Amino acid sequence: MFTPQLINWLLLGFLVITWGSSFMVTSIALQGGLSSLTVTTARISLGAVVIVLFAYSRGLRLPWDIKSWGSFMLLGLFGSAMPFILITWGQNYVTSASTGVLMSVMPFVTMLIAHYLVAGEQLNRYKFLGFIVAFSCVTVLLNPFGAGSIDLLGALAILAAASSYAINTVLIRLLPTFNPLIGGAGMMICATGLILPFVIYNASSITHEISMLASPSAVFALFWLGLMPAGIASIVYFIVVNRAGPSFLSNCNFLIPVVAYFAGTLILGDKVPPSSLFALIGILTGIVLTRIQR
Repeated sequence: MFTPQLINWLLLGFLVITWGSSFMVTSIALQGGLSSLTVTTARISLGAVVIVLFAYSRGLRLPWDIKSWGSFMLLGLFGSAMPFILITWGQNYVTSASTGVLMSVMPFVTMLIAHYLVAGEQLNRYKFLGFIVAFSCVTVLLNPFGAGSIDLLGALAILAAASSYAINTVLIRLLPTFNPLIGGAGMMICATGLILPFVIYNASSITHEISMLASPSAVFALFWLGLMPAGIASIVYFIVVNRAGPSFLSNCNFLIPVVAYFAGTLILGDKVPPSSLFALIGILTGIVLTRIQR
């Protein structure tokens, strides 16, 4: 009844829904009285606990050499700490629907960086055309003079987060290869270490937010973000990569922005500029163009 291919698509659907709705849940946490630092701290630290426990339950162990932890530190910076705080801060000013649209530029930034740093990843005319289409749509979305345009600084923070994820994707190709679960565990541990000084400095305010200011829905959102998108979904990600390969997983690039857009507009009632849907369609068209191999 459940063929291997069907199971792969079900797992992919879980990832798309979990990651696509994470922008909406982040908005719930922020609107419920929590700061960007508190949301980021919970997401990274809880995610680290889930991944490390799962890796150790499978008999895997973290390495102890300096070179490995140097790699984990770079991945933790660009793959977790920096994008999480940028997205969460940006969502104070940008709706979750628009955040999903802006984050969809990540494959194009990855493509541009890989062209210069990764062998065999040179741009062709279709990739270049897709790049032009996508960034033309983003330019329309960021138009500060357009009717109902989104906050420019918030949008730039989201785009910086997408670029950080893109750098992380290229780093994974260039740095030493690890078991995916070990790589994920090391990355999340280092991300936790990177934000720890800020957490210690703001410990009293974080405690006050969670215990006194946060609504019940915000506290639930806080734990959901750490346990699901950063924790369980990351484990499912590694499972899908091993079962179906990275090319199959790249279908997320099409679907996550769509889920994020409609979750924000239909469930949260986000008010988005009229150009958002146009930008989303244009960016997805650009992704399709980059997949042409001729």
